[in-house]
Amino acid sequence: MPEKKTVQEARKAKRQGKKPSTQAGPFVKEEIEHVRKGKHGARSTKQAIAIGLSKARRAGVNVPKKGKAAKKSTSSQSSRKRKPSAKRSQATTRALKREGRQAASHRALSRQGRQAARRRKTA
Repeated sequence: MPEKKTVQEARKAKRQGKKPSTQAGPFVKEEIEHVRKGKHGARSTKQAIAIGLSKARRAGVNVPKKGKAAKKSTSSQSSRKRKPSAKRSQATTRALKREGRQAASHRALSRQGRQAARRRKTA
């Protein structure tokens, strides 16, 4: 569950007419902080960012899906949206706690940023 402050920041950005990626920024930052503090881990920086974006989507930010997920039709999937069972969400939380903390290090984040920028240049 995102913190109240994070949701307020995102709503403020939405009112100001900022891009969806800017609106999702506070959620990703919050997620990186969670990984750094050890609330849970992530296998990679991409995973930490993806978790933050997922939380942003649930909070109402219209962040577009990337890659194959965006190309597939979601009409059949949209009718099946429901919360996972308590057992499953506990299992997910435990699995994330077992993961490492290095995904949110300054070095890993800068490497991820450079890779993403390189990909954007060629595209």
